[in-house]
Parts: sequence; structure tokens; C-alpha cells
Amino acid sequence: MTSICVFCGSSMGSNPEFKQLALSLGKYFAENNIMLIYGGGNVGLMGVLSHSVMNHGGKVTGVIPNFMVEKELADYSITKLHRVDSMHERKKLMSDLADGFIAIPGGIGTLDELFEIFTWRQLGLHSKPIGLLNYNGYYDSMINFLRNITANGFMKQEILDYLIVKDNFEDLVSAMF
Repeated sequence: MTSICVFCGSSMGSNPEFKQLALSLGKYFAENNIMLIYGGGNVGLMGVLSHSVMNHGGKVTGVIPNFMVEKELADYSITKLHRVDSMHERKKLMSDLADGFIAIPGGIGTLDELFEIFTWRQLGLHSKPIGLLNYNGYYDSMINFLRNITANGFMKQEILDYLIVKDNFEDLVSAMF
């Protein structure tokens, strides 16, 4: 696996540990020659993560819609920045460029990206690994909700099993290979 798309917050969140997580993950990617694919922004955890990869000698490819560039959110300090016309194009290109996907803490945008790529896997549009970094139990409620969906017959267990859940990024990346 040479590239992983990370879905994460465009804000910092309220817990300072999230920033440290993004910094550590970026360093890990750089040290393990994993190219970061991400949303191309310079704000929040996205910006922290991309800058950490770059500051440790790694490579970063961002994909950002033009309307976000116009709001001065684009990160021009990364290895490569793709500009696209829509959020749909953004998610498609990130999917095409990545060998796998990880969601770390984030908000509704992070969930949108995660669930779309998860749905694409269920539909057979890709077979790439999808990781959920359940850092300090951040996603516990969502994981329980997904188990409830499965228990109520709206998703098969084999589909839920596509989602690789770990509490730390070293174990998560290792499980994805």
C-alpha cells in the first residue's frame, strides 16, 4: 500500500489530543513511505496532517473543489494539488488515487466521505480496505449504531466486516495491508 486517503476534520475539534493524533499520523505516513491523499485543505486536522507529512519528508496529494479554493482554503505547500469542480469529483478522484482509506476524528464531512466510500465497497465499486481509527472511543456510538443496523437486518455482517476498526493507527495500517 503506497497511498492512503484520510478523511478528517476541517476544524481542530475540542480535544487537543486530536491535533497530536494528526501530527503523529503524518509523521508515521512519511516514515513509512505512505503518500497521503486528502481533501487539499490547509485548515483543521486536514492541515495539521498534511503539514506533518510534508515536514517529515513525505508526499501529499490533495483534491479540492474550486469553490473551496476561492475561499482561500487550498494548501499550496503540498506535493500535488488537484482542483476539481465538485465534491462528487473530489471524492471520486481521492478514491481513484488511494490504495485504502482511513477516517480519523471529524464531523459530518468526514462521515459523508467515510459512508460514501463504504457504500461504494458494498456495491462492488472498489475492493480497497477501509479503516476507522476509533481514537479514545471517538466512534464508539457510531460503531454500536452500525451493529444495530446489522442486527436489524439492514446490513449483512460481511458488509460491516469491510470496516476495519482499531484504536491506534499503527495497528490500523498494519491490518489494512
